[in-house]
Amino acid sequence: MLENVLLNGPQVFDYQWKLSKELDSEALTIPLNEAGRSVTLTLEQVKRGKRLFNASCSTCHTGGVTKTNQNVGLDLTALKGAQPRRDNIEALINYMKDPKSYDGVESLSELHPNVTNADIFPKMRNLTEDDLFAIAGHILLQPKLVSEKWGGGKVYY
Repeated sequence: MLENVLLNGPQVFDYQWKLSKELDSEALTIPLNEAGRSVTLTLEQVKRGKRLFNASCSTCHTGGVTKTNQNVGLDLTALKGAQPRRDNIEALINYMKDPKSYDGVESLSELHPNVTNADIFPKMRNLTEDDLFAIAGHILLQPKLVSEKWGGGKVYY
């Protein structure tokens, strides 16, 4: 079962084999934008997103939980509750470019890693639009692969 795949920790078995054998286009389809369009990720985008998330984001977001603020995680409930909503690819890309507080009022660009302040956050320095797309895809795919509790932190535990 896919629930047993550890996507942000030690690999229990061959992740690539698991992806190619058990994920169909329905499982790989995630929301693209607020208008309701969706996109189907390729296996290459899934692998790339996982690799980039682990390299650039997992220091603070291990398992999607936000270490610096356990009240806000990367679970779908939290992403849907943000203003503006961040439960689609385009919204997450916008956040990675120009992060705002959960209520959308304050800029977090000097606190949260982003591509706009890549001089402060070197891990974000060389990320392309395709990289941001893959990372956003990884975040939105985790509830389907692992559990809807992925990223929920103290909300679920």
